[in-house]
Amino acid sequence: MRVPARSRCGPAAAAPDPRVFEEFYRRHVDEVTRFLARRVQDPHTVADLTAEVFLAVIDSAHTYRAARGSETAWLYGIARNVASAERRRVARESAATSRVAGRRLLEADDIARLEEKLSAERPGRQALAAMARLPEGERAVMELIAVDQLTVKEAAKALGISQVTARVRLHRARRALSVAAAEPEIGNHIAYSGSKA
Repeated sequence: MRVPARSRCGPAAAAPDPRVFEEFYRRHVDEVTRFLARRVQDPHTVADLTAEVFLAVIDSAHTYRAARGSETAWLYGIARNVASAERRRVARESAATSRVAGRRLLEADDIARLEEKLSAERPGRQALAAMARLPEGERAVMELIAVDQLTVKEAAKALGISQVTARVRLHRARRALSVAAAEPEIGNHIAYSGSKA
């Protein structure tokens, strides 16, 4: 028996019932996939992480509170934790691999092309570095609002903080980025990032 699409059961009702869970999954899978695709480049990893998010939904469905925010914001909070865990795993794996791997020698032409690209991308690296210098809480709020286009309320829910805290962090992040925007060569990149919020 198929659950009507308009039933809109929340996570708590979906976790124990496979049919209701399927409807919940179908309603949110595209949002979660897009969220993860903005953070991970490999399509296989995006698929794996999406599955992990919905497995986590089954385990943590009892924590969802509609009064604190939308299902999407709650799912983004779970997805953010899953993506962070994946980044940590990849970093550990990369560190282990780099300890045992050698370097391939590059030809002079290859080095020259890479140096040109590195030089051309310097302002972009500086813009990313300015964002990276933000404290984790401020960076997380800015990312959810500017990149993922959540409201302050939804970002607060995704991060498990109050709306007031989210607003304060957003204000601090914007202020820090506007100071960084005054630096030569990266002003345009930072101003653009800050104006999206």
